Amino acid sequence: MAKVLLISGSPKKEGNTMQTLQKCAAKIDALGLEAEIISLAGRKIEACIACGKCIGKGVCVLNDDLNEVADKVREARGLILGSPVYFGTARGDLMNLLQRVGMLSYNGDRFLSYKVGGPIAINRRGGATATIQEMLMFFFINEMIVPGSTYWNIMFGKKPGEAMDDEEGVRTAERFAENVAHVILQMKEQRPE
Repeated sequence: MAKVLLISGSPKKEGNTMQTLQKCAAKIDALGLEAEIISLAGRKIEACIACGKCIGKGVCVLNDDLNEVADKVREARGLILGSPVYFGTARGDLMNLLQRVGMLSYNGDRFLSYKVGGPIAINRRGGATATIQEMLMFFFINEMIVPGSTYWNIMFGKKPGEAMDDEEGVRTAERFAENVAHVILQMKEQRPE
């Protein structure tokens, strides 16, 4: 069964980002794909040091939680990223993860190519579109496929649970998740056995 990996970049295990990804996962599961959510809360993901030791190896030499997550990204057909907006940008550890996973793919077997997915930003007030754009760069430079939704993948809320009151945001995120699943299913039908 094809899997979609959803990564929560929030330090809060039960915050708005995780609640949003849970709603997305339910839509993906309902369409017959497997959804798995990973939280970066409590994980250590350092910044890339551009050492080049990953070239041709498929693993990063830094001793943290990156390789475990990268293996799950490698196995998945889809990837959805959720990030709270901090000072107008995506969380630093999530961007560290994206840059290092991107390096593993680029310097190896290009395992990110043709994966389907995209970003979702959850914010109190402003910076959501900049955060979406920041994360989109990862998808585009890695030859990934990003389906749309009925609006930008943005939700508003501060305290845990408040984003679930953003009805349009919830609908948009859920529709995006469905579109990710639909594209994966369409690609599966087109692939020769």
